[in-house]
Amino acid sequence: MSKVIASITTSVDGYITGPGDGPESGLGRGGERLHYWVMGGPWTYEGGHDFAMHGPDKEFYDELVSTMASGVVGRGMYDAAGAWGGTNPFPGTLFVLTHRTADQPAAETGFRFVADLDAALAQAAEAAGDIGIGGGAGVIRQALAAGKVDELVISTAPVILGAGKRLFDGFDRDMNLQVAKVYSSPYATHVRYTVMK
Repeated sequence: MSKVIASITTSVDGYITGPGDGPESGLGRGGERLHYWVMGGPWTYEGGHDFAMHGPDKEFYDELVSTMASGVVGRGMYDAAGAWGGTNPFPGTLFVLTHRTADQPAAETGFRFVADLDAALAQAAEAAGDIGIGGGAGVIRQALAAGKVDELVISTAPVILGAGKRLFDGFDRDMNLQVAKVYSSPYATHVRYTVMK
């Protein structure tokens, strides 16, 4: 049976972006530091960047995506990432939650626009394997509140941003989690939590 795995990177103080996030600066001011683990070290929007994980970060990521058959993200994340250059870089189809489904890109890009979380999860479940929910924060909060998440994965970067968008802003549920596995590198501590139901 497939699992729904929600994963995201935060600062130590719980922010998933710095202030001023948007299409030109997807992670906001100073937010690039959240994803040093993804890029293999310091990077900037101006300097170009590629996935260059290594060591424990790559081990964590490779294990996480090894069972993924599809994914779900919000339109904000899709837009802020520049649609990943027009091609889905993740395993399987990436379902994008949006009210603007008429903007649907070509099927060969690997993206499918859907209007709500339930439809996205139902379509994603048609593929054999786990479903990844990659954010933004609102999508993860919605999935957790609806009881749809089996595993919550939080990568915490060793930075305090002080402002931006918080992962659990406005979330009022009481939930128990169990630590399933921990990885650590100079750029992040990755914790896989089982959501206790």
